[in-house]
Amino acid sequence: MDERRDKARHRVLKAGTIEFGGGAIDCIVRNLSDTGAALDVTSPVGIPDHFTLFVQADGKHLACTVIWRKEKRIGVRFG
Repeated sequence: MDERRDKARHRVLKAGTIEFGGGAIDCIVRNLSDTGAALDVTSPVGIPDHFTLFVQADGKHLACTVIWRKEKRIGVRFG
């Protein structure tokens, strides 16, 4: 598999919240870099292409764009 990321991602296990249009969905941040992350979700259905990720442990709100979706995981780019 070819590595297409610009920055190396680091494995983490942090609670997160996907926030959009007044709604919120809990997620788990599985890996993280300066430019993006992989998020475990119950289902990617209903999650918009653009949202804000709140990482509780870091107290950060990050603007996200969905790059890929799998059965229970989504990949996002920040910005």
